[in-house]
Amino acid sequence: MIIRPQDMKVEEILHLRDGEGTVTKRTIVPAHPDVHQRLLGRFTIKKGCSIGNHSHTGEVEYYYILSGEGVVTEDSGETKVYPGDVVVTGWGQSHSIRNEGDKDLDFVAVITTEK
Repeated sequence: MIIRPQDMKVEEILHLRDGEGTVTKRTIVPAHPDVHQRLLGRFTIKKGCSIGNHSHTGEVEYYYILSGEGVVTEDSGETKVYPGDVVVTGWGQSHSIRNEGDKDLDFVAVITTEK
């Protein structure tokens, strides 16, 4: 199967997870019941915007930072993230991410689910 960019669903989501502003979500591969993956998408967060705090129980979310800079808030506190960084959140933990930089913050997000 080949999925072309023009076939990927793109959404502008206002206040994603009670965050600030609008986040662009491009669904790269839709969820499928035979695969233990709930999300494979690319997100763009503009300056001053964010994805609000949310938790992951029974699943793990990975953010792979492609470009820009952001701040991730986890149970342990705040950490700046840069291109090439990977954020891993699961096992009942919570997180949020915001763009405090001057450029768009782009990352790929994957959510895997337990069997």
